[in-house]
Amino acid sequence: MDIYKKLEQDLELSVDTTTATLEQHSHDASLFELKPKAVLRPKSSKEVQALVSWVAKHKRDNPQLSITPRSAGTDMSGGAVNDSIIINMTDHFKDIVELKQGWARVQPGVYYRDFDAKTAKIGALLPSYPASRDLCTLGGMVNNNSGGEKSLRYGKTDDYVTELKVVLADGKEYTIKPLKKAELVKKMAQKDFEGKMYKQIFELLEENYDAIQAAKPNVSKDSTGYHLWNIWNRESGIFDLTKLFVGAQGTLGITTEAKVALVERPEHSGLLVLFLRDIDELGVLINKVLQHKPDAFESFDDTTLLLTIKFMPYFLKMLGPKRFVKLLISLAPDGLQLLHGIPKMVLMVEFTGHSEDEVRSKVHALHSELAHHKARYEINGFEEDPTEGKSEKFWIMRRHSFNLLRSKVKDKHTAPFIDDFIVPPAELPKFLPKLRKLIKKYKLFATIQGHVGDGNFHVIPLMNIEKESERRKLQPCMKEVNELVLKHGGSLSGEHNDGMVRGPWLERMYGKEVLGYMSKAKSILDPDNIFNPHKKTDADWDYSFSHIRKDF
Repeated sequence: MDIYKKLEQDLELSVDTTTATLEQHSHDASLFELKPKAVLRPKSSKEVQALVSWVAKHKRDNPQLSITPRSAGTDMSGGAVNDSIIINMTDHFKDIVELKQGWARVQPGVYYRDFDAKTAKIGALLPSYPASRDLCTLGGMVNNNSGGEKSLRYGKTDDYVTELKVVLADGKEYTIKPLKKAELVKKMAQKDFEGKMYKQIFELLEENYDAIQAAKPNVSKDSTGYHLWNIWNRESGIFDLTKLFVGAQGTLGITTEAKVALVERPEHSGLLVLFLRDIDELGVLINKVLQHKPDAFESFDDTTLLLTIKFMPYFLKMLGPKRFVKLLISLAPDGLQLLHGIPKMVLMVEFTGHSEDEVRSKVHALHSELAHHKARYEINGFEEDPTEGKSEKFWIMRRHSFNLLRSKVKDKHTAPFIDDFIVPPAELPKFLPKLRKLIKKYKLFATIQGHVGDGNFHVIPLMNIEKESERRKLQPCMKEVNELVLKHGGSLSGEHNDGMVRGPWLERMYGKEVLGYMSKAKSILDPDNIFNPHKKTDADWDYSFSHIRKDF
């Protein structure tokens, strides 16, 4: 009997093997394509536990069996695809279990846009949302350790996850949260899978403490590897295993619930916009802006701006007639600016506060210092939907640019393979000219956008990826860009994680010793490699390259 038919028979689960469903789940927002054999939509944690137990039981005789959890499928690293079993968490794991002023419990299939609408009503905010905030889910944010425009001030998702419920390789659900040393000792004394897990992870971290602490990337945010250095702190005596699971991309277990902290939602914001015509000034300008401690510092380049203008009708469908007309009217003053020439980059510096005067004071201070750049600013109130504010047009261009590129440029396709590196801002004046030379060397038509305040850039080339000549550019270009990033003290991923695209480069970033510790952690939690194989520590470039999409 076919093993996937046996799965449905044994567990009485609905196993979807229709062509349309398998095709839909065969790719995410990345370059890669892996067609699953079956898609399941579990209704409860008990069903997830039963599935994991069943796969563990049959794995020895069917080594191809594995499970990849998936929510919205917005992952850009190939982390949400698999050639065995996909479990889609958006159909049934979509409850906001509990919502309080300072925290919430949520299931992984909850869309951030819906969660944000609920938190807005109580004046709260989960600020670590990515640019795909209208599309992504909380489960994806947790498993990718997402960050975005607010990370400059508020940090990333791992700063807000305080507790997790996860189904591990033994098919049981566990609650993971920070433990004091006495609590850890009690856990390690248990004679079961959980006790063995805690004991082995602790011994790994304690025996290699100095080497692991020294491996922490020297950047403001990072989504590479497993963050072993954040789990065990000798000084505080706190052992926090959530730091291992956040950003693990479902390679260690399946998240069924997360408790997240919330911050107070600001009431007012002000946006300072700069049209930068000389990109060579960018590095110095970034460092100057950061001295004013903005909430967000975003950017998009001239290519993104021109494509947005070209495909303006796209926004009519997205926004509706009323908001679309408001958008066109609000663009009129900026159209006059464009008569003087298309800027090389548009910079957006946002400040927030609890009063309009507070925001104006912050914006005016920076505006005065940057007077020779002819920056302009707009102040928004947050009494209603903040996207209805005057600066909506700039956030629309920034947040929706990737979807615009992916869906509207018909002769080329987005190729996110050098899309998420981060370098210390102080290095940018030296780093950026070298990066532009590499983009020119490989003749890439690429948009450059991202969180410039962190030094986190998203370079997304548009390529005819079906052509062999174009695919041959990927590895050498990626190698040169990665080497440049590491030379300037950076990380290969600030937000988008490893998956199949950056996993193969983890050894180059961390070295064999530290990668070995990460691989050991994976084997402790998932000894039979049940969860999401070919990602992160067991990623291989030949395997990844052989699964690049050829049919878009």
